[in-house]
Amino acid sequence: MPFTTIDPRTALIVIDLQKGIAALPPQELARPAIANAVKLIETFRANRRPVVLVNVLGGAPGRIDRTSSGDRPADWAELLPELGYAPDDIRLSKKTWGAFTGTGLDARLRDLGVTGVVVSGIATSRGVESTARFAHELGYNVALPVDAMADIDPEAHRRSVDLTFPWIAETGTTDELIALIK
Repeated sequence: MPFTTIDPRTALIVIDLQKGIAALPPQELARPAIANAVKLIETFRANRRPVVLVNVLGGAPGRIDRTSSGDRPADWAELLPELGYAPDDIRLSKKTWGAFTGTGLDARLRDLGVTGVVVSGIATSRGVESTARFAHELGYNVALPVDAMADIDPEAHRRSVDLTFPWIAETGTTDELIALIK
């Protein structure tokens, strides 16, 4: 179902579009999502709406079955250069899947009067879904442009889009969302 409306005070939250994560396979799924996220960033900046650029530095504490192994390159957490940076952008680093836990993001958005969020990035089933779930629980109107996100597991992406997102957000394409902003 396409988007119905976008709140006048909506922020864009871009999740984990950083060198180390974007370099993971499959590249053919990440490239279009990154290009669409860049279109969203440009649109939000041009319309003077908040842009939040998020990278991940590590994982939450606690025991888990799966861990990433090996050393990461020094630039692993650097945001992709094509995202650019504007002085008004909010940049934050996280250590959990979602962008709200332990980052102060909710307070910053509330200070700006934000009532809605658009979430994009990598990975759909982790960072994007976790951020969208928290945003929904915090009372934000959530919009998810599904072509501006990707997952290393296409089935996990599909499950998030088909099974979870309709319960917490409106979904559609990047172009549909941009048409509502202009």
